[in-house]
Amino acid sequence: MEIFGSTFDDSVFSEARERVCESLSSYNAKLCEPQWFCESAALDTDDSLEKQKVFKFRGDLALRQGNYQRALDAYSSCLQWIADNNLTIRRDVLEGMARCRTKLGQREQALELAELLNKEASNTCHLTSLLLLKVSIYQHFGCVGPQRSCLQQLCSLLPFNPWHWFNLGQTCLQLLDCDSDMERSSEAVNGESEEDQEGAAELTEDRVWLRACMCFIRTRLLLRILRQQQSSFVLQRSVKTLQITEEALQRLNPKEATLQALTEVMSEDLIPEKMREDYQDGESLTSVSLQSFRERWWSNVLLAGASQINGPQAKP
Repeated sequence: MEIFGSTFDDSVFSEARERVCESLSSYNAKLCEPQWFCESAALDTDDSLEKQKVFKFRGDLALRQGNYQRALDAYSSCLQWIADNNLTIRRDVLEGMARCRTKLGQREQALELAELLNKEASNTCHLTSLLLLKVSIYQHFGCVGPQRSCLQQLCSLLPFNPWHWFNLGQTCLQLLDCDSDMERSSEAVNGESEEDQEGAAELTEDRVWLRACMCFIRTRLLLRILRQQQSSFVLQRSVKTLQITEEALQRLNPKEATLQALTEVMSEDLIPEKMREDYQDGESLTSVSLQSFRERWWSNVLLAGASQINGPQAKP
């Protein structure tokens, strides 16, 4: 009687077929001089792909050099030669144009380009890049309210990224530095409305203070987990950010009960398995169910108990 799994198929021991090596035609690599695309002769071609490359490279170089008008002109020319199915290059060029418009002080035009990118976004990578672009636009023009809204969306989309939480906390500190509640309210009304449509009452000093505490506590929790796997300059960056985070929390000065309550709420989902698998880059937006910042984080904080979550303790 044969033991199950003790026999082998004869094909396992048969000799491998001899591979036929076909002769390959010789290949001569194209050699290009540095910044060859800047020469006028580079456009002496009928190939639309080559023209696209030339204008794209010119735009990238000008943007890097800080010549934003020249970069914008090059990107605009490049856009005319991009094939309809080449969405990757199209998105890259549109983002470059938006950044040029921002540097040139053209806020509305930059936001219009961002809206084009928004309509074409199809996965989490697209949405992440778009939100980061909008953050840079609003930050450049000092629009703290809309900037905060975009950062909150980033924290909901990528909840285990400490840098988004840190930047959101810094933005809340900026709001706390505003002269009055009216100024904070106008930031939200005049800027881009949030998904959860927060009213002016939500932007009182106590609420903004509480959100700042939430963000820095979340940042501290995430960085403490991640630094165990880091080294070199990456670890140095995390350690430096942790130090800034601790200083921010000292400035906010929450009571011990508040600190414990917020730490418990903001650490509920920090499970290693979930941190590895949830919200993978490139996932289709149709399969991503995003909760608003208020629904996912703010409501949980309020449920933790108003008696425990109070303003800063009095300093001696």
